[in-house]
Amino acid sequence: MLLRPLKILLATTQRHTSRCCSSYVSRMRYINQLKQDDSACEAALQSGHVFLFHRLSPLLTTTDQGNYRPTALRSTELCSLLDSLGSDRALLKESVLIGCSEDQQAQFCLDVGELDQAAVEAACGGSFIDLRKSFFLLTGGEAPLVAKGQALLRWNQSSRFCSATGQPTNRNAAGSQRVCEASGIIYYPKMSPVVIVLVSDGKRCLLGRQKTFPRGMYSALAGFCDMGETLEETLGREIAEEVGLEVESLTYSSSQHWPFPHSSFMLACHATVNPAKTELKVDFSELEDARWFGLDDITEALKLTPPTRGHAHKLWLPPKHAVAHRLITEWTLTHCQDKQ
Repeated sequence: MLLRPLKILLATTQRHTSRCCSSYVSRMRYINQLKQDDSACEAALQSGHVFLFHRLSPLLTTTDQGNYRPTALRSTELCSLLDSLGSDRALLKESVLIGCSEDQQAQFCLDVGELDQAAVEAACGGSFIDLRKSFFLLTGGEAPLVAKGQALLRWNQSSRFCSATGQPTNRNAAGSQRVCEASGIIYYPKMSPVVIVLVSDGKRCLLGRQKTFPRGMYSALAGFCDMGETLEETLGREIAEEVGLEVESLTYSSSQHWPFPHSSFMLACHATVNPAKTELKVDFSELEDARWFGLDDITEALKLTPPTRGHAHKLWLPPKHAVAHRLITEWTLTHCQDKQ
């Protein structure tokens, strides 16, 4: 079962033309070049696009259709904005490389937290919105790009000093690594491995919620991998700790970078438990609540849009960009087919 997603990926790749494959390879090599060559990266920044953040909240604007999109400025536009707000253009050099477009237009992100938030919003015609809320507003494929941008900005902000010497670290032009000149240690961005699992007893799936979740939202169970653990060991331990159940089998689904709390690498799985042993013993120091939901409950919840403040649904689910949403959707599709 572990190979199933890889087979799907291979089949999808084979349907692409050689031209598309060449485009992908050239883009990956271009990004790698910019990470290794400071001069090339600095040149790319002058003609690239920059996504703005303010204290790690992305700048979003609305389209004519009412959809939200992250705002990207050309470097020339950003320089004009900095001039108009009386800020030094040197701030542009704090931009961090996050990717490139299909036509190899370099993409960067920049945190303008030192500037007046309202002034930047007025000049750009958008709003800086907390990233968690942004995930419920973004409808296109920009959410992963915004998440990557915030994660890299956070890492650069929190890694300004060497943990071994206490001396300042210097970043490369791309912001993809930092070096301590005193010790020679090179630091790279890191992600913490996290298992996220949707548990099923064959007819129902198990969802839980933490106190920090928006009212009415439930999600798959998740937990950080301990040192020395395998994915399977972490999954079994977390389920045992949080809800008192023992896993009988598991299937790998997919993975995802998740920027919370400080860049996690989510390893998503489905797990089954004995249908005769489904009594929950919730650890309320870990979860506020956990409960079983039937197919009808989940099917209805998947149809709902996120509630507005003060109008929470009885049950609503993580945003579509979250791998938890993918797990729930996969479970629903499988059980709808079985029901037929």
